[in-house]
Amino acid sequence: MSKRTTLVVLMAATATLALAPLPSLAAPRSELVLAIGGEPDDGYDPVLGWGRYGHPLFQSTLLTREADLTTTPDLATAWTLSEDRLTWTIKVREGVKFSDGTPLSAKDVAFTFTETAKAGGAVDLTAMESAIATDDTTVVIKLKKPWITFVENFYVLGIVPAAGHGADYARKPVGSGPFRMVSWSQGEQLIVEANPFYYGKKSPFTRITFLFTGEDTSLAAANAGKVDMVSVPATLADALPNGFKAVIADTVDNRGIVFPMVPDEGKKDAKGYPIGNSVTADIAIRKAINLGLDRKALVDAVLLGHGTPAYGPADDLPWSNPDARVDEDVEGAKALLDKAGWVPGGDGVRVKDGLRAAFPVIYPSTDSVRQGLAVMLSEQMKPLGIEITPKGDTWEGIERAMHASPVMFGWGSHSPEEVYSLYQSGFAGIDYYNAGYFANAAVDGHFEKAQAAPSLEASYPFWQQAEWDGKTGFSARGDAASAWMVNLDHVYFVNRCLDIGQTQIEPHGHGWPVTATIQNWRWVCD
Repeated sequence: MSKRTTLVVLMAATATLALAPLPSLAAPRSELVLAIGGEPDDGYDPVLGWGRYGHPLFQSTLLTREADLTTTPDLATAWTLSEDRLTWTIKVREGVKFSDGTPLSAKDVAFTFTETAKAGGAVDLTAMESAIATDDTTVVIKLKKPWITFVENFYVLGIVPAAGHGADYARKPVGSGPFRMVSWSQGEQLIVEANPFYYGKKSPFTRITFLFTGEDTSLAAANAGKVDMVSVPATLADALPNGFKAVIADTVDNRGIVFPMVPDEGKKDAKGYPIGNSVTADIAIRKAINLGLDRKALVDAVLLGHGTPAYGPADDLPWSNPDARVDEDVEGAKALLDKAGWVPGGDGVRVKDGLRAAFPVIYPSTDSVRQGLAVMLSEQMKPLGIEITPKGDTWEGIERAMHASPVMFGWGSHSPEEVYSLYQSGFAGIDYYNAGYFANAAVDGHFEKAQAAPSLEASYPFWQQAEWDGKTGFSARGDAASAWMVNLDHVYFVNRCLDIGQTQIEPHGHGWPVTATIQNWRWVCD
């Protein structure tokens, strides 16, 4: 992996905190207050997807990744894959208890995988045939076919209790992770405390409050000394409060627009939401947008330099294909549109067969970075004769419109499984994956070969070919299913007395990725 996590410490001009109702810096602290966003819409149930970006906190996983992304056993003490790559055999740690004091066994592991497969939601277990506990410490998972990325579930799927998993679990989770829930006021705050039954390394912090405040409010709380850590967008990255340091983590957290790939023919999805956009269904429009993007300018202007240009969903990771990248070429974009029959109209917007090259790009209205990217995208496309209208909306509104209008999405994962979910034809309309209904038989074929590879390393060439194989692919050089724009740095303002150690190369920010190594955090002021 060519990226490396970096830690940049920028001390405040003075070391004096603003007056605040937090304990004195002179004494070690056992409680923290964090404003790092990431409240899940569906609650804290791994079966529904909680924890797939970062550690699930309340629940344990079979394996974990250290700060350098090396693998460490968690609930699993041993794991083996059969020679035909169809059977995983997992030995489960003995003596583990859930946060309510009940014992955890292989039965709970098998139950979690089985229930997640039944849910058919954000966690894809369609490759699994069965998960069976053969005794109290052994789980046997059989696959329908070789599926090399199945192992990613061992890192992200938190184990839930078979006897205690019900309809209200997402709001009242019970797990074997380092912390347990005290209370959750949705839209306001989450309070957790140390799990007294936790078997792993103990955190020195016995109580943590997560505040779900907006960007400006969170920064104001940091300036008032009311929080110990705040995640900030690039637009606020230079506003370091007194008494804080900036911790900047490399990421695979990207932003870009996903295009509806099919014409508007009045079709609806299972929820009755419209599918299709006749403008973006034209490959010339999609390719022209990719050619017209000045990605470096986006990084400089919107991220204030705190990021890098993005060309695909997994830039610089071993399964990405650098040959799929396209450079900015405004004149080439114009020529492409001319050749495709998109003629400039009287108002400067191109027209083809009575259809204007105009559409909205939707972004979450509370996200200032995505808003800035959408606005600047609109400006960059004007010279091409493409009219883009930035439109902020709620996630509920985005879900209603995302199959018919381009959306400013963000992704980023430690596994190529996400690339599969974004571009495999069978994922069209599932959760937020493949929202544009992309389908390409050649891409699906490359994915199949990747999943059937004997090891993750052996699968990398096939993932790369799915992006661009010299003739087709999901990338800008192929079908241009997306227009990737930037990769973010994750910026955290951290109390100068709080040492969070080395950060991982972080995935997408929804799941508090900075907390993946929370047991290593410590208070360093005497």
